[in-house]
Amino acid sequence: MIITPAEPHDVTKLLAFREEAAAWLRGLGSDQWSRPYPADKLLATIEAGTVFMLRDGHTTAGTITLTPDAEEGLWTDAELTEPSMFVNKLTIAREYAGQDLGGRLLDWAGARAHRAGARWLRLDAWKANEALQRYYLTHGFKHVRTVREGTAVNGGPRVSGWLAQRAARSADHGFTDRTPAPERLRFAA
Repeated sequence: MIITPAEPHDVTKLLAFREEAAAWLRGLGSDQWSRPYPADKLLATIEAGTVFMLRDGHTTAGTITLTPDAEEGLWTDAELTEPSMFVNKLTIAREYAGQDLGGRLLDWAGARAHRAGARWLRLDAWKANEALQRYYLTHGFKHVRTVREGTAVNGGPRVSGWLAQRAARSADHGFTDRTPAPERLRFAA
């Protein structure tokens, strides 16, 4: 499988991924991702070069967003001085479920963050999705705290805010990486 940067035409696929994931989560009793995500915000992240696609031939198996920019109101000023990269919108197509592609994408993200000079790979997860939180814990993340105040990027009250991090490090993720080298973080040593 190959990792490539997302392109503007991938917006449709990414929105479909989100809808597929939301339907699956609804079946598990979760309201995660039930609010539509604005396509213009998604396109802006693609144009910023922070969205990546996992491709299996002509099929998109998954996606991950990896950015040096933290969502406002989650991390403390002191934490924001530490070189970090942030994972968002990790999604695997249901037909590829059960292969730990998500874990391997997290390893890829940690290796990319490490190459950029990050100390930490950080994320915020849905506060009410304990299964997702356990998933991240089994993949080496440590819970930092849960933020309950604030508003969501797509409107309404904050629904994600379970913060976790793990050290950014090299990893053998097994994917062919066709992404450009990451830019060095401004706080990197």
